[in-house]
Amino acid sequence: MTHNHRIVLPSRFEGTVLLESGERLTPPADWAFLKAGDAAITRSVKAKGPTWIVQVRKGKRLTSKGIWANKVHIRESRKEVEARRATPEYEQQRAKDLARRETKHNTYVSAFCSEVVCFLDFHPKYQAEAALLAEKVTAHSTPVGSGTVARTRRIPVEQRAESAVIAWLRHETTAYDSMSIARIKGRRREIRRQLAARSLETLKAYRQGQEISENCPLKKALA
Repeated sequence: MTHNHRIVLPSRFEGTVLLESGERLTPPADWAFLKAGDAAITRSVKAKGPTWIVQVRKGKRLTSKGIWANKVHIRESRKEVEARRATPEYEQQRAKDLARRETKHNTYVSAFCSEVVCFLDFHPKYQAEAALLAEKVTAHSTPVGSGTVARTRRIPVEQRAESAVIAWLRHETTAYDSMSIARIKGRRREIRRQLAARSLETLKAYRQGQEISENCPLKKALA
């Protein structure tokens, strides 16, 4: 059976939600709020009846804060999921799933690191620096749930590698994190473009095999 799952927005008034139009709604008296965090329970509740899904926008992404649903459905779903998780079969399957995800993650990390090295394209005499930089960028940008560009599937992995390098250089070799940037539309984006251009100039020296000065911000960051 297909149930209606309405998308709503959080309200500053406790126990209410908002529609996109701004209209405030109060959930039925026999409903309760289930916080996001346990996907199995949420799926079970949704399968039992209609829900209101509370979402907030963070940048370009919509994130669920939880759902409003029938209290009985939430209680039953919790009991069912807990009972299923208490079985030996569940533990065995969970161990297999974790091992499979870990293998998949490690494979991606290795492939991503190689893509970073390809993007860097350093001169042969700076291969050690390329490997070290790729390792640092990969470690910073690939943790599961980090929300970094390396974890997105919206762009090709080659672009992810380039963006991850530029982001790491911005934070590690410039004063970006301590900058006081005016709250003017487009100003932060412009600053990032300027710093990206500066970072590309730094990489250019390594790509061409030029002698690197002791004051090079990348050399200091890798030390």
